[in-house]
Formats: sequence, structure tokens, C-alpha cells
Amino acid sequence: MFSNNLIFYSGKIVVELIYDVAYFPLWWYSRGFFNLLKSLLNFLADKQKSLALVVWLKNIFRPMYGQYDWQGWLISFLVRLAQIIFRSLVMLFWLILCLAVIILWLLLPPFVIYEIIFQLI
Repeated sequence: MFSNNLIFYSGKIVVELIYDVAYFPLWWYSRGFFNLLKSLLNFLADKQKSLALVVWLKNIFRPMYGQYDWQGWLISFLVRLAQIIFRSLVMLFWLILCLAVIILWLLLPPFVIYEIIFQLI
């Protein structure tokens, strides 16, 4: 009885292993890729919220501290412009990082297969 169960479950494990190996590329470039995109979009949305870039853009022409004279307007505009430029550069860094992750995700399986074949030859 033990040997029958061993043969039966060993066969099931081998079939599942073959299925998982065959299904992996399909998952990697379909569901896995869309999960990656969704998580990166959530990451970028969180970064945008933490940088509050939209808020700075909305308030660029409003004076700070209620100073409505021309010096207050000018100082407020310049400070906010510097903040928008700096925060845009930080957001650009995160966007480039996310694009690098996407490119790495797409190129990693062919690179691994190439390296395996290169090592076998």
C-alpha cells in the first residue's frame, strides 16, 4: 500500500511540477506583469501624494502667509516654483526607477535562459 501511494503521489508531484514550469512564462508576461504594473502605479500614486506636487501646482499663484503686496506675491511664487521643480525632479526619479523595474521584469526571463544555455555550451 505504501509503494502504491508513493508512486501515485510522486506522479502527481511530477505532473504539477511540469505544469508549473510550462505555465510560468505565460504567468510572468500576463498576470504577473499586470500585477507588477498595478503595484507600480499604486507606488507612484503614493509617491505623488507624499510629494503633494498637485497641491503645490494649484497654489503657485497664491501668496503665502496672507501677504498680498507685490513682494509677498514674488517671494511666494519663487519659493513655490523652486519647490515644484525640486519635487518634479524627485517624482521623475521615481518614474525612471519604475520604468527600469518594468524593463527588468520583461528582460529577466530571456536573459536567464540565455545564461543557462551559455553555461551549458
